[in-house]
Amino acid sequence: MNSIQLLHTCLRSIFRNRMRSLLTSLGVIIGVGSVIIMVALGEGSQRAIESQIAALGTNLLQVMPRRQMSRSGQSVFVRASALTRADAQKLKNESSFAAAISAVTQSNLTIVGSEGSAQVTVQGVDPDYFTARGLKIDAGNFFYDEDTALRNRVAVLGRTTAKNLFVEADAALGQQIRIETIYFTVIGLLEARGAGRGGQDQDDIVIVPLDTAMTRLSNSRNIGSIVISVVSKEYLEAAQKETELILRESRNIAEGAASDFDVLNQADMIDMALATTRTLTTLLAAIAGVSLLVGGIGIMNIMLVSVTERTREIGIRMAVGGRKRDILMQFLTESVILSLMGGFIGIGFAFAICRVLRVMGIPTAINPLVVAAAAAFAAMVGIIFGYYPARKAAGLYPIDALRYE
Repeated sequence: MNSIQLLHTCLRSIFRNRMRSLLTSLGVIIGVGSVIIMVALGEGSQRAIESQIAALGTNLLQVMPRRQMSRSGQSVFVRASALTRADAQKLKNESSFAAAISAVTQSNLTIVGSEGSAQVTVQGVDPDYFTARGLKIDAGNFFYDEDTALRNRVAVLGRTTAKNLFVEADAALGQQIRIETIYFTVIGLLEARGAGRGGQDQDDIVIVPLDTAMTRLSNSRNIGSIVISVVSKEYLEAAQKETELILRESRNIAEGAASDFDVLNQADMIDMALATTRTLTTLLAAIAGVSLLVGGIGIMNIMLVSVTERTREIGIRMAVGGRKRDILMQFLTESVILSLMGGFIGIGFAFAICRVLRVMGIPTAINPLVVAAAAAFAAMVGIIFGYYPARKAAGLYPIDALRYE
């Protein structure tokens, strides 16, 4: 039997029972589609994270308290060594590479306006924060150093927050809002920035003077982080080392002792953000890949049933001169075709779902190598799980097969 005859025979057998063939391939369809979709979601998220962090500027440093593990009895605690206002001030006084430095504190608080209320991220910052992060005012003004020194109750809103509190964003300017129990006057509106990392709305934010936030809202002497804009990206590494030296001195860390803080540049922030995404993507793809194995078992099961149903047909083929190799190749080819059909349908399904997700605003990025690997794996599933039924068919004795009822 030549290749064309073999292919024609296999396709005729498959399409004779179209519904059964489709159900047989269902496991492979779901497996291939799921793997491609999971990886596409992971890669889309990674690209979105990279672009969003890069949009902050290529010359940004961020100082974060280092999280440390401690054990008490059977319990494990995670604590972070707090940064202070003094640390930020020492950096401002001594850093030679910084264009702008701002301490930052952040809380999720209830905000009330004349037309609504919302749970919003409230950031307490120094005026240099707007420069360091490249934020621009759409209407009104930023606050200034005297607002921080006098702990004035003024606020700058993101566009989403302004809409939630006043329906019309521009109507918020000059109005009062209540953050928890304290009233603030809206003096500025930020330019819209859109969705940020993890799909979070970057315009759903309230920014107030740092000292006002620390004394009137959080009642804390500690800050959450320090943002540093370096004069040029060429000095980023030098600024990172200098920042660490200044902070070690500020925090009285002995020579040779480990720092209780981290100074992250853009590359570090991207790596940290992507590490979790990669791990999660790999885990989800592995889980989705299990359905491919389940699909392979389904193909093997149906092919075994097919061998039983077609025992007399096999006996007739052998009686008229069919070789064991021909029977083996016929059933193995049927198995591979079923698996490949499932793979190609699964690829089409994955492309359609990814397109829908992109329309919904969820980032996806289909990797051609993953698509090719999924198709190749589908073919391998057909070979691996189809070999046993094919071998069983080829091993039948012609006389026993002809007498089978």
